[in-house]
Amino acid sequence: MNRFGRLAVMAAMACAIAGPAFAQGTIKIGVEVPTTGAEATYGRDMANAVVLAQDEINKAGGVLGKKLTMVIGDDACDPQQAVNAASKLVSQHVLAVVGGYCSGATLPTLKIYGDAHVPFVITASNSTKLIPANPGNAFMINSTGDQQATKAVAFLAGKGAKTLAIVNEGDAYSQDLANLTRADWTKAGHKVVAYETASSGQQDYSAIVTAIRAAKPDAVFWTAYYADGALLIRQLRQAGYRGIIAVGDGSNSTKLFAIAGAAAEGVFCFTNPTAQFLPAAKAFIKAYKARFGSNPGPYAPLTYDGMKLVAWAMTKAGSTASAKVIAALKTADGVQWLTGPIRFTKHNTLARSNFIVLEDRNNAWVRADK
Repeated sequence: MNRFGRLAVMAAMACAIAGPAFAQGTIKIGVEVPTTGAEATYGRDMANAVVLAQDEINKAGGVLGKKLTMVIGDDACDPQQAVNAASKLVSQHVLAVVGGYCSGATLPTLKIYGDAHVPFVITASNSTKLIPANPGNAFMINSTGDQQATKAVAFLAGKGAKTLAIVNEGDAYSQDLANLTRADWTKAGHKVVAYETASSGQQDYSAIVTAIRAAKPDAVFWTAYYADGALLIRQLRQAGYRGIIAVGDGSNSTKLFAIAGAAAEGVFCFTNPTAQFLPAAKAFIKAYKARFGSNPGPYAPLTYDGMKLVAWAMTKAGSTASAKVIAALKTADGVQWLTGPIRFTKHNTLARSNFIVLEDRNNAWVRADK
């Protein structure tokens, strides 16, 4: 983020935390993202997207005659810190929350926002474990893990793979995706020949690499985040594995290329559509780059839409009262957004799959499913 981007976020946060007197005539929105820790790059990118959406909404007249202002809750992708961040946002009387990146950190916040009756638009977290824990106030606009598993199975099978090794890190997101993929892969008549669990922050994957090479799978699917996955990819290739390697949406980052090096060439990624692959995102990319000095990351479009969706729901409800906003969100049937139409199921999950397949070619993602 450049100097102007940092100033924008700091200004937004200052407005939000200045207290009721300063906030009079504004609508305060909480933004739960990791701004510290291993996934901070994603979190800051998501916060930038909220700033951009907020400024556009305010420039157009705000919501119900009031300006939007935001306050960031740093969950650091850690469950305990997420609980603290959510509790603080509630104590600051936010009228809605946008964000949620790591599913494991988002999961314990659902009760906090639910008890406070705060509408929560989840823009990245997509573990199916979130569904039964949702008190009814949370809405997921990223497709869920079961839809990603379906995409992964169909694509890998289409590439001729019949045997699969799956590696996860035991957290709510990666283990959920691993289990769903294993079930779908087996149901399709194929074999999972290795199912391994790594530790977050692990550096040496020699034991897992040895197990995978012994199992001789046609494909390997890493279901966790890019920083660790890149090391596994590099060590697999260095050990001589030449089969298909695929990663989940948590590894959709160009930093994967920097860490894995040449080993990342040809790696497939199952992910939500990022800005460069969205026909409607040209103006968004231009505005984001002009404001923050970099291209938007993989969850910026969804988080931008999340903020716009909250504003839309409040406008439709004619109120910021939580019950009315939640009722309005449920009616978002077919409304077109930057990332496509949004319609919710009875479980408040996105009613369509938004997953696409990317491939690394020369240190850049390109579409692999067209």
